[in-house]
Amino acid sequence: DGLRRQKIRANHSATHLLQAALQEVLGDHVGQAGSAVGPDRLRFDFTHFAALTPDEKQAVEAHVNHWVVANHGAETVVMDLDEARSAGAVAMFGEKYDEEVRTVRLGPESFELCGGTHVSRTGDIGFFKIVSESAIAAGQRRIEAVTGAGALAWVAETEERLRDAAQVVKGSRDT
Repeated sequence: DGLRRQKIRANHSATHLLQAALQEVLGDHVGQAGSAVGPDRLRFDFTHFAALTPDEKQAVEAHVNHWVVANHGAETVVMDLDEARSAGAVAMFGEKYDEEVRTVRLGPESFELCGGTHVSRTGDIGFFKIVSESAIAAGQRRIEAVTGAGALAWVAETEERLRDAAQVVKGSRDT
């Protein structure tokens, strides 16, 4: 199923950009603590000591969407593990790796060890939208997000809810 796989590639690649954006906005202490990627959404668990403020959440989204719009090429290279680490590739803490590893670079922002499926260009992600952020354990947070057509549908549904709420209070969604 080509369309399903395309959505999974977009969501998986977005997790890489999300990690880079979280580190950019919150600091280098942010590390991936798990993830799940499907055709409809992505989930990204990470280390951080507090809930994201609305400004931080907006900044993370802005970083990811800026990199999406930049339409950087995705580059995958198989290399020696020590060479990858020396080059700055991010690895999952506690993971075991073979001597030879696959690296994925998504523009200048994201360079990680990863064997998953990815977009050809960051623009293939389309659009990135965080739909929730929550605590999952002490010092661990979870972001759920959508990309592409799923993100556009989420925004359209949210706009409809805002219009409905505005009607109830006899106002407009803009005020």
